[in-house]
Amino acid sequence: MKKTAYLYIFSIISTICFNACREDIEMILSEDELMGEPREVVGYKGFYLLNEGNMGSNKATLDYYNFETAVYTRNIYAERNPTVPKEMGDVGNDIGIYGSKLYAVINCSNKVEVMDAQTAARITHVNIPNCRFIKFLGRYAYVTSYAGPVVIDPNYEQIGYVAKIDTATLKEVDRCLVGFQPDELEIVDGKIYVANSGGYMGASNTTGYERTVSVIDVKSFKEEKRIDVAYNLERIKADSRGNLWVSSRGDYKGLPARLYFIDKQRQQVTDTIPIAATNYWIDDDMLYVYGTEWSHITQDWAISYSIVDTRTHKIVTRNIITDGTDKEIQKPYGIMVNPETKEVYISDAGNYVTPGLLYCFSTEGKKKWVVRSGNIPGHFALLPIYKN
Repeated sequence: MKKTAYLYIFSIISTICFNACREDIEMILSEDELMGEPREVVGYKGFYLLNEGNMGSNKATLDYYNFETAVYTRNIYAERNPTVPKEMGDVGNDIGIYGSKLYAVINCSNKVEVMDAQTAARITHVNIPNCRFIKFLGRYAYVTSYAGPVVIDPNYEQIGYVAKIDTATLKEVDRCLVGFQPDELEIVDGKIYVANSGGYMGASNTTGYERTVSVIDVKSFKEEKRIDVAYNLERIKADSRGNLWVSSRGDYKGLPARLYFIDKQRQQVTDTIPIAATNYWIDDDMLYVYGTEWSHITQDWAISYSIVDTRTHKIVTRNIITDGTDKEIQKPYGIMVNPETKEVYISDAGNYVTPGLLYCFSTEGKKKWVVRSGNIPGHFALLPIYKN
């Protein structure tokens, strides 16, 4: 985890150049570390890691790892966009790359930051209140919104919606109402599936939670139906066959967190996997998942790491990490699998108030390296190699 000499020299030269050319602007320089080994890349240049930052502090930041050079760069947004007030903003909740643009959903700043995917230079932003997750199809980006303020309230009245953004004009062009506090969404075969949580309403009473997945027809952009799943939904992802995997956080009391399978053809839940699924990443036919489940009964966290075969629905292993390094991770907060090398990346939010960590594991589950990230690292976006 030490800087190489050439990176250190480059940093000094960059500082001199920036100070000489931009004396009127305070520059915040990024930091580089050499992690792992440089390698030839095929389909992806690297990945962005969005750090949420602490709520109310405007500390969302963006890191980047270059597969080819093996250089990890912290806080690149501030350096590439020195004139943007408050930098990225308050609480980075999701990130995605579509075409030549990079989109970061900044929840409490009520906006989607739009950047150049290659440079992270800001293009513009789109105002969406209490925005949560983003997906893309055709010409449009679709973003879930809680619509109302951030507040725990059993009598919350503001229903959520999905915003439709034109990726050419970067303007919101339509909205579709769904359930209360909609979280992640997925798009399969002309349908948008939205995991409704009701999280603001269920904190004091389990029955206040939502328990459905909204199904929106892409062409008409109207909600067609709702699929009953379980209380307090959050994540939803499609496997290679277009079937859906949905997570329920339970009620943190007697109702456990679970992973549910929705059959695309039958449009209903047909299987339940008995694991907590706080976040997961599907690569080929394997679903890599970690669970961080809090119980008000035991007053403790239960943390797990598993792999589920999406074809058989069997738990392949409950030990993604095999060398004992899981004991080092205080609070897993994000997960990604390199589709080429099959390395597994797991971020650690730590105590939530100081910088987190990013771990890289081999396909055998052994730690290869760990690097300091920003505060609360949680959301990954792979950067493709664009071919002319």
